[in-house]
Amino acid sequence: MLARRALGKTGMEVSILGLGTVKLGRDRGVKYPQSFKIPNDKEAGDLIALAKDSGINLIDTAPAYGNSEQRLGKLLAGQRQDWLICSKVGEEFIDGESHYDFTPEHTRSSVERSLRRLNTDFLDIVLIHSDGNDEEILQKHGTLQALAELKRAGKIRAIGMSTKTVKGGLLAAAQGDLVMITWNLQYRDEIAVADYCRQHGKGVLIKKALASGHSAAGKRSGEDNIENPIEECFKMIFAHPGVSSAIVGTINPEHLRANINAL
Repeated sequence: MLARRALGKTGMEVSILGLGTVKLGRDRGVKYPQSFKIPNDKEAGDLIALAKDSGINLIDTAPAYGNSEQRLGKLLAGQRQDWLICSKVGEEFIDGESHYDFTPEHTRSSVERSLRRLNTDFLDIVLIHSDGNDEEILQKHGTLQALAELKRAGKIRAIGMSTKTVKGGLLAAAQGDLVMITWNLQYRDEIAVADYCRQHGKGVLIKKALASGHSAAGKRSGEDNIENPIEECFKMIFAHPGVSSAIVGTINPEHLRANINAL
């Protein structure tokens, strides 16, 4: 069974591997090395069962992931107690393009919609889905403040941001409960954010840990081939005591087993 780590000071313990679900609902505008077919309900249900049986308790979705939330609302029926659900606000994927709205009004309506879609009374984690302007979102739009109000109302347990810059990551960590940052063999610029979170008791989720599948090529920038890039990547990430979990999106059971075995 997979180990679990504390998610900062939220009181939640997350499996060190989380299941990303963009591929359950969206196959356009994604940056994976190979094309894929969105799985049917039987295939998706089997994948979720494998993840749960392996000790994964964190599942990651978003309004921008096509109909991922709607599908999870049905696929997780009767399993709510087994999962920590992370969703997001700010990005919408409409007619093949991303659109962003970080206003408090949209934030509140987005969370309410996610609750309905996921068929739950509360979300364990809600993150701001950044468009890259991390600091502007945090300083000017009131998005995180709107999430804080929903947290006080009992609709969210922990709030934060999926960031794209070091400065934004540090600011989000200072203002929220956790951050989601990028860290993989090819990109290590945001380690300073993980360091800050470790020092201040904030949770850290890692996105693109396997570089959206590209780490399977086995190369670090400017370096020789690595025998097992997945294992090497996880070893690097989880050597940092501030990291709570790595979110990896897959719809292939064998890939999921390989990731679990690498850990």
